[in-house]
Amino acid sequence: MGIEVHILGTASARPSSIRQVSGSIISCQDGIAVVDAGEGFQTRFFEQRKRMKLHAKYHLKPSKVGVLCLSHGHLDHTWGVLPWLQSMALDNRHQPLLVLGPTTDFVIDALLNNQSLPENTPHSDLAIQYRFWQQLGAFTANLGYPVRWVLGAVREGRWIELLDNGRVIELAAMPQPDGWHHNQITALPTEHTIPSCAWQLSADGKQGKFDRVLAEQLELTEAQKGALAAGKDVDYHDRVLLSQDFRGKRTTPLSVVISGDTAEMASGITALEGCSLLVHEATFLDDFTQHAEDYQHSTASGAARTAVECGAQHLVLTHYGARIKDTTDSINEAQSVLGKSPIALSAANDGDRILVKDDGRISHLYWGPEGWTV
Repeated sequence: MGIEVHILGTASARPSSIRQVSGSIISCQDGIAVVDAGEGFQTRFFEQRKRMKLHAKYHLKPSKVGVLCLSHGHLDHTWGVLPWLQSMALDNRHQPLLVLGPTTDFVIDALLNNQSLPENTPHSDLAIQYRFWQQLGAFTANLGYPVRWVLGAVREGRWIELLDNGRVIELAAMPQPDGWHHNQITALPTEHTIPSCAWQLSADGKQGKFDRVLAEQLELTEAQKGALAAGKDVDYHDRVLLSQDFRGKRTTPLSVVISGDTAEMASGITALEGCSLLVHEATFLDDFTQHAEDYQHSTASGAARTAVECGAQHLVLTHYGARIKDTTDSINEAQSVLGKSPIALSAANDGDRILVKDDGRISHLYWGPEGWTV
């Protein structure tokens, strides 16, 4: 089925008359990952579900959500978390939910040693928000479905879990959502004014389709077909049939990266050796490059430089500052960096879908009065 991204908010800092704040959905073979959940996220999720049901005949079921990935703790990315969790409880959810987010090495040490957080811990650090949400009832026994609250010092590769009873335990590695076998979530360190990360969802390439026509032409038995389909070579009269000759071309490995808030050329993203789709913040235009540097955000051209560095196949701009009413200038400035690069470029609006197909082809669908159009 490939990977499908729904961008439900493209504003930075606060909603506007045409844009809502951050929140995205990634649908894949194993289920759904949510990346950030700013103010009003559950309302936007509901609206997108209705659109999908009516116009795409596909259901974005909340029960399929296995993981919530938070890029950082600023409220335009987290203010919708608690209401959404409570609504899922009212809907009698029972499936487990994994919540992942970044913090610092110092906060992890303090929590593990049952100490007060360091004085310089930002008020918006996710460690503080996690505890606040738990105090307001966001724990397993109260919600009625299992929730795991996991924090990581992403650059150092350290991960802890905040248990409902107040204990904190260190984990050997960042956990994956329950029951996920074909897709993987990875945290990539980014640069912002507080601990932050990008999130990558990957899908391994699939083996090609079994050639049943060839098997029928050779009049193979069901046992022989089964062995070849399972990757085993088969003796056939005076020769050996190779299983690889009965499979079509293997599909391309896929990956989607959503940046969250970050300065350009974040090391975690640029270290990638290619990705299918990079959804990258583009808060400012070039006239405000100094603002981008001061507040550790990106310009549209900075997002393009990051895309070139990581070898992205397709760059989608999002998270526009309030001064950006129309994305034409953002596209033009990013394109000036990409030049004749093979990287495809588009700008997101609220409600858009980006389809990353098994064969690697990518389509950006824009929502409008007639539904989604290319």
